[in-house]
Amino acid sequence: MLSIRKVTSIAPVIRFARMCTGEWGSGAGKGGGGGGTIRDAGGAFGKMEVAHEEEYFYKQRQEQLHKLKENLIKHEDFHEESIKHHEEAIARHKKAIEGLKKKK
Repeated sequence: MLSIRKVTSIAPVIRFARMCTGEWGSGAGKGGGGGGTIRDAGGAFGKMEVAHEEEYFYKQRQEQLHKLKENLIKHEDFHEESIKHHEEAIARHKKAIEGLKKKK
């Protein structure tokens, strides 16, 4: 014999999930946050703190990228200079070899 189960609504689960999620700085929960940091407290100050953190890390990433680019340019210059010196050395050696061949 088959039994038919009563299907319950998932509305309470969705409602709970909406309460738990939110944007950064909106607070730790309905109780007004954990009482710790400004970010946990929520509200305008929490959102402002998130904006400051994001700005700080954005500037830090930009500075790191700038230093990386400068470092790569220095490496490129170094290698171009090395190539130039090697080509000059090759030319000197070829000239010395030609001089030795003429003496034979």
